[in-house]
Amino acid sequence: AEKLNRFKEEAEHAGSRGGESIIRQDTTQLAAAQETDDGASIGDQTSGQSVKPGAPLRAAIPAPRTHPLFPQLPLYGPPTLLRDLQSRAFQTSSAILSLAFLGTIVLGSLFTSIPILLKHVYLRLTCRNPNQRRPFYEEEKRREKARNDCSSSWKRQRRRYQANPWSGTDFEDDDCPEEEYEPTEGGKDPLICDVGYYARRVGLDVEEFNVQTEDGFIIALWHVYNPKNYTAVSPSGRAQDEPIVFPKDYLADSSATLCQQQPPGKQKYPVLLVHGLLQSAGAYCTNDDDSLAFYLAKSGYDVWLGNNRCGFHPRHQMLSYNDPRMWNWNIRQMGVMDLPALISRVLSETGFSKLGLVCHSQGTTETFVALAKEQRPELGDKISVFCALAPAVYAGPLIGKMYFKFMRIISPGMFRIMFGIHAFIPFMMLMHRWLPGSIYGALGYRVFSFLFNWTDARWDRGLRDRMFQFAPVYVSAESMRWWLGRECFASQKCILATREEGRREEEEDEEDEAGLEEYFDHGKAHPSEEHEERSESQQGKGRNAWYDEHVPPFALWVAGNDELVDGRRLLRRFERGREPHVKVVHAKIIDEYEHLDVIWAMDMIEKVGREVKQVLWKTAPVEAKEFCRIPEGCESIDSGIEPALE
Repeated sequence: AEKLNRFKEEAEHAGSRGGESIIRQDTTQLAAAQETDDGASIGDQTSGQSVKPGAPLRAAIPAPRTHPLFPQLPLYGPPTLLRDLQSRAFQTSSAILSLAFLGTIVLGSLFTSIPILLKHVYLRLTCRNPNQRRPFYEEEKRREKARNDCSSSWKRQRRRYQANPWSGTDFEDDDCPEEEYEPTEGGKDPLICDVGYYARRVGLDVEEFNVQTEDGFIIALWHVYNPKNYTAVSPSGRAQDEPIVFPKDYLADSSATLCQQQPPGKQKYPVLLVHGLLQSAGAYCTNDDDSLAFYLAKSGYDVWLGNNRCGFHPRHQMLSYNDPRMWNWNIRQMGVMDLPALISRVLSETGFSKLGLVCHSQGTTETFVALAKEQRPELGDKISVFCALAPAVYAGPLIGKMYFKFMRIISPGMFRIMFGIHAFIPFMMLMHRWLPGSIYGALGYRVFSFLFNWTDARWDRGLRDRMFQFAPVYVSAESMRWWLGRECFASQKCILATREEGRREEEEDEEDEAGLEEYFDHGKAHPSEEHEERSESQQGKGRNAWYDEHVPPFALWVAGNDELVDGRRLLRRFERGREPHVKVVHAKIIDEYEHLDVIWAMDMIEKVGREVKQVLWKTAPVEAKEFCRIPEGCESIDSGIEPALE
């Protein structure tokens, strides 16, 4: 904007009509910007700014100073007849073409399933059990028997109660072990998209809060609690607040905080969980007591599940479903709008100054983006630790698959013709509503396995259909274009660095490795000199750091067999000193894990959950530890934070 201002003054001084026309064109482009640097809506006429093409350049709204990976979104004005006709045309073309694309994917997934089916039939015909090759076959049988026993006991208890409702008998399972958390639902799994139902099956419950983002979206925030010692908030108390993030008095109104229900020493430290791409936060609640959300809740944390905009029920304060402005967002808006709104609401409801943040896949992406110094770095002051599961920062080899490459080579205009300017392939949501849970779960697994090379080898296959009841959700076509289009992630292979910057990083890494080999093999440099040279090199690399002093501590769990994202490269970035402000308090590579195993594997609690629980408490603020209950298994944890790369 400053350069254009100087250009305008020079043109006016020269009196050039051609220059004025160029300035007018640039002013129009600047006026098309829809967001300021901090992500808030702009265009307030009282500020002297204007979006009119003929407005003076100094009054025109400048383009956001963001990374090239976040180009300006298209500008859709208020509803007019022409705009509505254009919108309908995009909806019509995308309904046909995207459905054809989806059909191709489904057929491809079914075709590739034929060899697996034939092998399965062959093993059965030769009197062999194909499931015996699964790594947790015996544990799967044990868990299935336990579920069946509890289901049968629940049915007997229900029949007994119905036969004599005045006997005072409650719904306690005879064969299931008695514990603090008493289930209030049971029987056969109906395979429904209801987090509260699955929470009640393990003795917990869920209440839903509505959260309004600064750009007007209403998003769902689920609170997991034990109904035995907590009273749910009234519906009016769970309604959306004003779209103000971290107001000055958000911790002062103690009457509105949930922590007042518990005396000192019994309060629980808040933890927010955010889901991945095309999922909802219900993905953390599908494995009964071995679900990460329920495990943390029963360990002694106050667990909150955050959902991104639109989700299962797209809602906006002013915009309707068919308005293209409602779908004009990508990962940046999710990071700088949704995440702060969720964190602000959790902190205002609990009365804490910080919380622990646990994210998976796309949830880690929006957090890494939001914490960047060009975006909303002050958000890091509200987070005690950021636990990233399968961190999605660098692209893995899967991005080169044919169907992903097709979406990358088509132009942005063709992408919008094919996938629209509204929701991305909304027919998936119709299938979710129409198909029975078992059919939808099986089809969903086959399609996503075909797309992302996932397998269910480490999952509890008896719960697999339940896992896919919470996916997919509504996402914008612009968001998918950011992931898969020719301009951003799929092309640059990173969320915060261009391809050229990535190449320079790789070259520097190769030079460092070559220098180390030369030192150890030939001893050409004195150890002290080598150390000084490496220190100077790391300081130089830090000049291109993504984060500043506001960034919270990081803890990372990388799936070693993940083809979708490259977590090892992110660890190298931290190890090589490119982020001097980032303190990595825990890092682990699980070689045999795939992308979803970090939340769905049968041994996830042992390999991920317990460590997440301990890291959350280890990094919690000292003042919070003074009046919070100590989570189970964290009694001996030292409060000091020592970086430890494993």
